[in-house]
Amino acid sequence: MTTPTPEERAGEAFTESAAEAVQTAVMAYRLVMAIADAARRHQQRKQKGTEEDLPTAKEAVNEISADVERLLPSDISGALMAEADWPQLAQQLLALRTAGVDLDQVLPRVGEIVANVRDQVAAKAKEEPADQWVRAVRETLPAGPVREAILTSPAWPEMAATMARLEERGVNVREVLAAAHNEVLSVDQTVAKGLGASAEPGMSRDAQLSYGPLTTGLDLPRDLDLSDRERALTQLAISPQENQRYTRWVREAMPGFEREADLLVASRQWPLLACRMAQRETDGEPVREHLARLAKDTSWQAGPDAQLGTRLVQAASDALRRPAGEAPGESRVTVNTAAARATSPSVGPTKAAKAAVPAEAGTAPHRQAAPAPKSGRTR
Repeated sequence: MTTPTPEERAGEAFTESAAEAVQTAVMAYRLVMAIADAARRHQQRKQKGTEEDLPTAKEAVNEISADVERLLPSDISGALMAEADWPQLAQQLLALRTAGVDLDQVLPRVGEIVANVRDQVAAKAKEEPADQWVRAVRETLPAGPVREAILTSPAWPEMAATMARLEERGVNVREVLAAAHNEVLSVDQTVAKGLGASAEPGMSRDAQLSYGPLTTGLDLPRDLDLSDRERALTQLAISPQENQRYTRWVREAMPGFEREADLLVASRQWPLLACRMAQRETDGEPVREHLARLAKDTSWQAGPDAQLGTRLVQAASDALRRPAGEAPGESRVTVNTAAARATSPSVGPTKAAKAAVPAEAGTAPHRQAAPAPKSGRTR
């Protein structure tokens, strides 16, 4: 018996993780459809005093299979129809259709939900051990020199490995990071003074120009540098794997608009959009559903072609910030004018503006205070 090569073992692991992701998506499908079926039964009992009989399993399979294959992602529909209880699941669907539910409208939306579950499981399976700690650093430490120093250090892989070992022994690593931050920041500032640098550098032009709806609520470093994409992503603590995933999500959300999707990803402000996606992911928001708005509302097409990139960035930012399920135009995030005045390079801040926008060392004064350190294990 031959020993599998590393490549063969990696391939087997990938196949297993992909299968697990699809099976998890099938579980999510079962949950969503069980809720829909419960709603159907409840309404029938409420209106008629009894539930309508289900169609036969054979009838349901014959009538529903083609629709499921057409309306759900192929890997999920294939796994679903291979399940032992597929006839019963088909009965649920046909009963919903008989009750007046338009499956052509409902199933694609359910497909988006379960595909998002599948991709989250797959992404976690493919995640390098260090990547989860990039997320932990982003969610625990404010943007600034300490966070950037950690993620750009040649010793970062060993740091991440140490964090993992500490967590395995029951240590709350996020609390350790948060407690160490201020001490390390003072070291950074002391060394900077010794080298003749300013301990509190002025805000970069990129940080100033980025202020507004595009960055409201995001934690930006004072020296944000969008001219260097790799550095900007590091400053915002976006790992290469996360950046690749968000890029793919944008392209998948804009079928038929491949040129426009590439233009959006290539824009100077892309790191800020990636940071917003990371924030929404942390909040448990369905990021891909938000991005799907770009293909549904194409008002960004109107205007001079030379400004298309700017309009796409604004449209993507708006799509990501609006609550899930909210239609375009229902709500817009307003700019804090006091904060804008406080950070204006040409207008002196008033006392009221200063009070409204407290500044912390190492953190841009127009950013909100960093959230309290999160406890518990990383995702």
